[in-house]
Amino acid sequence: MSLPQPDSDAVEHSQRLLGQIRDEIARTGWMPFSRYMECALYAPGLGYYSGALQKFGRDGDFVTAPELTPLFGRSLARQLAELMALSAPHLIEAGAGSGRLAADLLAELDRLGAVPQSYRILELSADLRARQQALIAAELPHLSARVSWLDSLPDAFDGVVIGNEVLDAMPVERLHNAAGRIEQAGLALDPSGQPALDWRPAPAALADAAHALGFTDGYDSEINFAARAWVAEWAQRIGRGALLLIDYGFPQAEYYHPDRRSGTLMCHYRHHAHTDPLWMPGLNDLTAHVDFTAIAQAAFDAGMSLAGYTSQANFLLNCGVLELLDRDADALSRAKQNAALNQLTSPAEMGELFKVICMTRDIDAPLTGFLRGDRSHTL
Repeated sequence: MSLPQPDSDAVEHSQRLLGQIRDEIARTGWMPFSRYMECALYAPGLGYYSGALQKFGRDGDFVTAPELTPLFGRSLARQLAELMALSAPHLIEAGAGSGRLAADLLAELDRLGAVPQSYRILELSADLRARQQALIAAELPHLSARVSWLDSLPDAFDGVVIGNEVLDAMPVERLHNAAGRIEQAGLALDPSGQPALDWRPAPAALADAAHALGFTDGYDSEINFAARAWVAEWAQRIGRGALLLIDYGFPQAEYYHPDRRSGTLMCHYRHHAHTDPLWMPGLNDLTAHVDFTAIAQAAFDAGMSLAGYTSQANFLLNCGVLELLDRDADALSRAKQNAALNQLTSPAEMGELFKVICMTRDIDAPLTGFLRGDRSHTL
């Protein structure tokens, strides 16, 4: 791999996390890949999302849609205003990252006269929480009293839960079919005492799940049981309201297509993508695409209804993103906003890869974001 060289402090940070992972493997003998991914991303103070490293934006490892342009949050705000009017004036954002989306949503909802009575952020990272608090206090001091932070899911909630690029960062199981036998990826210590990838026969439940998804001989992919469980937990807690999720992924038939034989697991470091999840744990993001069929099924099994599923491009256009363009901007500003809009909506960029799915309870009205181009039938 040709990746930027981390500085000495970053290397030391990764080595501390690697030491914890090595110690756990030494105690247990073997670590499932899902547990390794959990440690690499969320180990207190050392995991990628829980450590104090720059993650988002041009100076981080990747750029999310809210970081590109406020057009994303302003368009999304229109759908959230509609959903709150149909349920309750409360929002919860799961995994708010830098806080950019929260600030853009609140500003636009303020302009629309639809500011929620409460905007709560479910954020496990103390570092990210501090950044979110600072951004909202600086940009929206008149609304900051409405914003609070959660350590866990509420017992009950009426309103709208929003998650942008949350599901892809949940720990997955890696499985493959080796001559008819389903094996599970994990980590063991090699002869030098370092963690190394190790495949072992999968428990019956994992093997059955892989066979049901069509893992043929030589097929290697991942299953995100954590995302299914997370959606089911929210579905059990939402009374009258909605769960709206934006992420990259596919319907199940496309996710586990026979030609996609190597799965979707990827790593991101300083805007470079690579495929070695054991490289410098704690310094790079580990992600897998979302199986949206499994997400919809998890919510449905918990009593919610599928209100819509479409591409990000269709959703933003339905929500009026073109109307939000500043037609009076100077030439340079127009060029920048057009470039950002293209990145959000172009099939060659984020427009087709990213999808939007919404599950509701006790809401029957059609939703603006899914009026044209709904793809629920593909799930």
